Amino acid sequence: MLNFCVKSGRREAGCDEAGRGPLAGPVVAAAVLLPDGYTSPTLNDSKQLSERQRNNLRIEIERDALAWAVAEVTPEEIDSLNILHASTHAMSLAANALVGRPAEGVTAGGTHLGKIKPEFLLIDGNRFYNETSLPYQCIVGGDARFMPIAAASILAKTYRDAIMIRLHQEYPVYGWDRNKG
Repeated sequence: MLNFCVKSGRREAGCDEAGRGPLAGPVVAAAVLLPDGYTSPTLNDSKQLSERQRNNLRIEIERDALAWAVAEVTPEEIDSLNILHASTHAMSLAANALVGRPAEGVTAGGTHLGKIKPEFLLIDGNRFYNETSLPYQCIVGGDARFMPIAAASILAKTYRDAIMIRLHQEYPVYGWDRNKG
């Protein structure tokens, strides 16, 4: 069972990314603020779920989250920044959208986007170059330990997979519909 938060009574948004290891495509990050008491019997780290489970959970998360956002950093930006900075930049872009500061090209939604704001960020991983005004905590393996990070993991992975499927349609020789990572 995943934990809901690190500190009870604090609105904590989870942040995670997808696409750090692959040789092609963008890095995509998501930030998710779940309502207090949120439960889901299938919510887990995106790597532990089937594609079908991830896609079903994406619908559930987008419907139930107080706020969510997804940001993409292009391969050209990755080359310019390096993959670590590109990943944390994408997470910062997504987190900033939750507090009402969306950047161009960031996809965001939720019934309380920009109204009920996170007070703290739970970051999956061991490093984060914070470009937000929010305090944060890095948590190694956080996507398998905390619901908000797992939710962000699912949104980042499903959005990136959709991008790779579109790229496959343009360049079918690479087989990115079967090898998204």
